[in-house]
Amino acid sequence: MNIFRDPVLLIAFGFGSGLSPRAPGTCGTLVAIPLFLLLQQFSLTSYLAIVGVAAVAGVWVCSVASTRLGVHDHQGIVWDEIVGYWITMAGIAVSVQTIIAGFILFRFFDITKPWPIGQIDRSVSGGLGIMLDDVIAGVFAWIVLNILLLADLV
Repeated sequence: MNIFRDPVLLIAFGFGSGLSPRAPGTCGTLVAIPLFLLLQQFSLTSYLAIVGVAAVAGVWVCSVASTRLGVHDHQGIVWDEIVGYWITMAGIAVSVQTIIAGFILFRFFDITKPWPIGQIDRSVSGGLGIMLDDVIAGVFAWIVLNILLLADLV
């Protein structure tokens, strides 16, 4: 199946980044950075609206993609990582340090899946399950990033 000919798979695979043979989730998160830099130019309200639409649409996109691929949460599906990173960076002042810190924090929570992220990953199926653990990982990373910023550590 050629993901470049199927718009749903193209989005689900992060515009091709999910095809990486190594660490496709990390590659998907890297793709989120330049897209974030475009999105952060909007007002916070518009940014949150766009991210909200991307998350809700992502439930459908990930569901359709996993059905077409015949695999629940195929490792190449990285739209959830893209949206998770955007959540991490919501309202955060842009700097090299915050972009890197947000990336590291999001990947940490996405990979380690502390409670309740891991529980949700195991118990919620379909497109909602694919998206929800990364949305929560993004919220956790956002909280920690804000704490670090308040403590002037980033």
